[in-house]
Amino acid sequence: MRDDPARRVAEELWRRGLGTPARLLLDAHRPLGPLLSDAGAALTPILGAVGGRPAGFVSQLLNGGDAMDRIVAELDDLDERDAQPG
Repeated sequence: MRDDPARRVAEELWRRGLGTPARLLLDAHRPLGPLLSDAGAALTPILGAVGGRPAGFVSQLLNGGDAMDRIVAELDDLDERDAQPG
C-alpha cells in the first residue's frame, strides 16, 4: 500500500461510511482547490510549530494544488474495488 496522504484520507472517509458524501462535496467545491493549496502553503509552518506531524501531512496532501482531484480519484478507486464481486 502506498503512503499517499490522499489515499489515507480517502480510506478513512470510506471506512467511516463518508465516501459518497465526501465525493459529492469535493466535486461541488472543486474550484476551491487552488485556494486550498495556497492556504496549505501558508498554514504549514504554523501547524509545524504547533504539532509537527500534521504540518507534514498537510503539506504532502496539498502539494501541487491537486489534492481534491487526488482524493476524488482515490475514492473512485475504493468505490470500484468495493463494487467488484468477491
